[in-house]
Amino acid sequence: MKARRNKKQIPSFRKLIKTSKVKLENKLKNKQFKQQSTLKKYRKEQRKLRQAVKDAVSKKPIPLENPKEKRPGKRIEREEEEEEALPLDMMDEDDLQLMKDLGQRASFLTRDLSSSEPVHAKKRKHEHIIDKYEKIPRTLQTAPEKELIHLLPIKDKSGIIPQTREKPVTDSNKDEEDQEEERELEEEITEDPIQELTIEEHLIKRKKKLQEKKMHIAALASAILSDPESNIKKLKELRSMLMEQDPDVAVTVRKLVIVSLMELFKDITPSYKIRPLTEAEKSTKTRKETQKLREFEEGLVSQYKFYLENLEQMVKDWKQRKLKKSNVVSLKAYKGLAEVAVKSLCELLVALPHFNFHNNIIVLIVPLMNDVSKSISEMCCEAVKKLFKQDKLGQASLGVIKVISGFVKGRNYEVRPEMLKTFLCLRIKEVEVKKDTEDINKPKKFMTFKEKRKSLSRMQRKWKKAEEKLERELREAEASESAEKKLKLHTETLNIVFVTYFRILKKAQRSPLLPAVLEGLAKFAHLINVEFFDDLLVVLHTLIESGDLSYQESLHCVQTAFHILSGQGDVLNIDPMKFYTHLYKTLFKLHAGATNEGVEIVLQCLDVMLTKRRKQVSQQRALAFIKRLCTLALHVLPNSSIGILATTRILMHTFPKTDLLLDSESQGSGVFLPELDEPEYCNAQNTALWELHALRRHYHPIVQRFAAHLIAGAPSEGSGALKPELSRRSAAELFEAYSMAEMTFNPPVESSNPKIKGKVLQGDSFLNEDLNQLIKRYSSEVATELPLDFTKYLKTSLH
Repeated sequence: MKARRNKKQIPSFRKLIKTSKVKLENKLKNKQFKQQSTLKKYRKEQRKLRQAVKDAVSKKPIPLENPKEKRPGKRIEREEEEEEALPLDMMDEDDLQLMKDLGQRASFLTRDLSSSEPVHAKKRKHEHIIDKYEKIPRTLQTAPEKELIHLLPIKDKSGIIPQTREKPVTDSNKDEEDQEEERELEEEITEDPIQELTIEEHLIKRKKKLQEKKMHIAALASAILSDPESNIKKLKELRSMLMEQDPDVAVTVRKLVIVSLMELFKDITPSYKIRPLTEAEKSTKTRKETQKLREFEEGLVSQYKFYLENLEQMVKDWKQRKLKKSNVVSLKAYKGLAEVAVKSLCELLVALPHFNFHNNIIVLIVPLMNDVSKSISEMCCEAVKKLFKQDKLGQASLGVIKVISGFVKGRNYEVRPEMLKTFLCLRIKEVEVKKDTEDINKPKKFMTFKEKRKSLSRMQRKWKKAEEKLERELREAEASESAEKKLKLHTETLNIVFVTYFRILKKAQRSPLLPAVLEGLAKFAHLINVEFFDDLLVVLHTLIESGDLSYQESLHCVQTAFHILSGQGDVLNIDPMKFYTHLYKTLFKLHAGATNEGVEIVLQCLDVMLTKRRKQVSQQRALAFIKRLCTLALHVLPNSSIGILATTRILMHTFPKTDLLLDSESQGSGVFLPELDEPEYCNAQNTALWELHALRRHYHPIVQRFAAHLIAGAPSEGSGALKPELSRRSAAELFEAYSMAEMTFNPPVESSNPKIKGKVLQGDSFLNEDLNQLIKRYSSEVATELPLDFTKYLKTSLH
């Protein structure tokens, strides 16, 4: 017979070189583990065998007459590893032979020897021995007898009643080790009692703990910042401190860790989105640097995800008001933690719009914009506004707009108006600016091959080709975002914004969101499709006529209508006379007190209605508006007066014939009717601007200057002309510049020159010099009086 060839060949030297050191170590460990497990199994079987023999030998038959007699004491347990000689001299020869026979059988190792069943039912030998053990009665453990303590007896009518009490029984079977452990624990407890600290000591201890935690956070953060790729694992250690369990410093430490992690992620996050690796990329071999970068990116994304989940959980705990099992943080501290978490989310929303999980942050922030807590709501709204202002491409803005639009619709338009006011910060006008820049900076055209061949030599063509290639590469590097993509994103964003606005105009006309909608429409009206203009103007006029709107809302309606007509609506044949009439009629309803917010909207409306549409405005209408504005300037605050007079100055320049209002003589027939609501038919040409003389004596110096300038006919040059800082600024800018909202005077009030006071005689300078010297001499002298001796009077009285 041929020897069976071993299939497992010895590995060659080359194969051993290819095998990594780690693989060889693992193989060696596996081999050792198998050997150990086999050895353990063998020892276990031997132990079972010895234990079974010991049990069989040590069971001594107890006579049936005294079954309640105590059995012998516990067997001394020997160590399992030591092998001892069996007490074979105590056994009969038959018993010994049986044990030997049983030990030689293979089935002996695989069954429980303590059972009463024989090994083979057919070949039963010495059955009487097994029966002997079976007949041994099983005795239950008897309860220990109760010892009684005899107490003093009680004497009653019936006689003496003896009194007894049971003695507490101690468990004798209790292990000595357990008793020793209990003693040790008692000693420890007695040795270290709970120290009662005063408030001052407690505060000092807390301050020390907090300082240690701060140093630990700072050390981890600086290590991560110094080398993020190598120390990315320390992010996990820092994040684990979000679960701080020390109740003294838990809240403060968690807040510090939240802010530290937020700043760390802002610093170490790359400027691109990290995508997960494909299976093919994972399987390919890479360089050490690439592998290190991949590990860093994977760790960063996972830790960033867990961090965002922790922040979300903090906000949820605050909303649900559920106390945690650990009770480390009280319910009162939940709001503070949630505010810090929301602030961090807002910072990440603005700082990392390009990074992973940005959409998840948007989904968390948008519902909080409508939160009951005003501080959290304002924080989130400000973050969204900041994101809109700095978003050049429009990708992040589109994501936020989608979520806000869905949220507003889902809540049935019952949300805070601040949510829709954030739309005003969108950078949609950049589309038109981009077109203008493209027209100005037209792309450079490269020469064709035919042109080169005609005008250039062979060497020059080579140089030209290299130059063009370099120019193309530079141009691609400069163009960070595609104009087409930007235009597409802006179009989609505006569509969602207008859909939201039109839904509210149609379904929720009495909603508190209406002012924000009208303000938004006024801003983006020039981008609305021309097809919607007719319907939109009808809706706006209906809203004004309904009387349900506030003064400010109606002004927004007028502003929106004229924004539409001044943009693409120039081509439409729409007469906006009803909007002129409405503004003229409601000018005197303007609030003249501290809440003069409507003045700014009025100034914007006048600019759009009269200045920009000068060709469509008649002279009668311009005269009526100038007269009413000058009358209004008498009743409002100084900054409002300055804005209105600046608008009047612009109108007088735009419509030169309106200077007839500076003349007291009437022009044409009719009498001026100031109470009439129609500007075309109030005969404003037959009045004069007498209000300017009253304004010339106004307490504010800038109002005085404007009034004097208008009386002089608003000249551009000469003594009556305004200074450049006043003439070059628009009415709205002047209104803001001279605002008294911060309770400060602009310009500041000049301090009056102090009056030169003559010398005033004070104190002793009223008195004569001789008298002063006499007073000083007497006051400087010390009065020395002799002591009175009463003893002589006493002696005489005794005599």
